[in-house]
Amino acid sequence: MPPPPRATGIPDTDSAAPHTASGSAAAAAAAPAPPVRRPGGRTARNRAQVLDAVRSELVEHGYDALTVDAVADRAGVHRTTVYRRWGDVGGLLADVLNAGMGDDWEPADTGTLYGDLAALNHDIQTALSEQPSVTAALIAASFRSEQAARALRRFWDDRYTRCEVTVERAVERGDVPPDTAARPLLVAATAPLYHQLVLLRAEPDPLLPDEAARSAALAASAGIFTRSPSGRRALT
Repeated sequence: MPPPPRATGIPDTDSAAPHTASGSAAAAAAAPAPPVRRPGGRTARNRAQVLDAVRSELVEHGYDALTVDAVADRAGVHRTTVYRRWGDVGGLLADVLNAGMGDDWEPADTGTLYGDLAALNHDIQTALSEQPSVTAALIAASFRSEQAARALRRFWDDRYTRCEVTVERAVERGDVPPDTAARPLLVAATAPLYHQLVLLRAEPDPLLPDEAARSAALAASAGIFTRSPSGRRALT
């Protein structure tokens, strides 16, 4: 997975996406995404304060203690303002993740696929191991809130799309076959970091970002991530 949302920066944008589900949830999720709004002045300040408060409450007290009232008190805004704009805790978490899609982050261009993937992995390790880690808290919360889970999937999709340029550059240099599939390669390069730090909750390994990047780059150069004419990934 590409780098997740960090604690700093509140881009002034909103986003939403449809989701297939059942019952009333399906009808709501299937509605067209609202247009991106770019509020200014007081609205922008309120949003920044509220999203900062969500992050702080989440890392300090956890998902179970995250409430609209606590966020409103911490942000210094009236709770009716929070209810009117975000609805509930799920809406707050989703907007924290949505805000991350409005930043200007781009993957590093080091001149090699290995270097690009290593830089990506170091960004991920920093985000997951900082204390407190807003990133880790948001990932954990996504297992408790369907709204947050949908927003996190949108966020990953945005980051994967941005990171595909690393593979495009490698193809242009002739480092990997022209039919290399970018997303499986990116997953293979970054997954060890999430396994180590999110699933195992182990201490950061300073060697892991480079080792995982090297393994993925070597596999890509050998054609492991190419796709056959049928669309299935070839392993030889």
